[in-house]
Amino acid sequence: MTTPLITPELVASAYTYDEYIQLAEARFAQNLSTADDPHYNTPEILGYTKLNLHRMSRLHKFTPVMPELSQALSNVPKRWLWLVLTESWCGDAAQIIPVLDRIARESANVTLKFLLRDKNPVLMSAFLTNGGQAIPKLICVQEIDGMYRELGSWGPRPAGLQSLMGEWRTENLPLSEAVERAQRWYNADRTESTQAELLAAVTSWSKITV
Repeated sequence: MTTPLITPELVASAYTYDEYIQLAEARFAQNLSTADDPHYNTPEILGYTKLNLHRMSRLHKFTPVMPELSQALSNVPKRWLWLVLTESWCGDAAQIIPVLDRIARESANVTLKFLLRDKNPVLMSAFLTNGGQAIPKLICVQEIDGMYRELGSWGPRPAGLQSLMGEWRTENLPLSEAVERAQRWYNADRTESTQAELLAAVTSWSKITV
């Protein structure tokens, strides 16, 4: 279906990966995350934001793309746009968006752009996860005659971790413990789940006839 919330003007305002990283770093230099909400600019959250910037740099340098995923991307039949809702304070985003950029670079038919979640509440509200504004959220669209057709979405995290997060919420963990558990999961997984799920998504989206 067409997605009226995604317009040429919105797409033009979106950031490339490098532009997003520059924004996140510039904001952090001012002791701010990319969000304006004070809740996301406390010393604790800014500490996580600093770690996120380091993780994004490391993952972007050292993450190889699975051969199967690279092959699937080479077969993308049309020009796709991947719009990703994100914020610099988000630990899941730090683990995933560098991988998305490495993946998108495998196909000349995939353009990757980023939008800030809190600057785009209407779009975010259309892509909730269990009623929440969880990020990162990837929206795959194809442009047709100046309009955007949604092919699918993915996120905010691999299904295995998403399930664990649901269990952890029932434990009422402190934020620091939840963050540490998630980090250990990502370290052990080595982006394999993210890439496997995106392989399935790319394969499925490629079969959609517009």
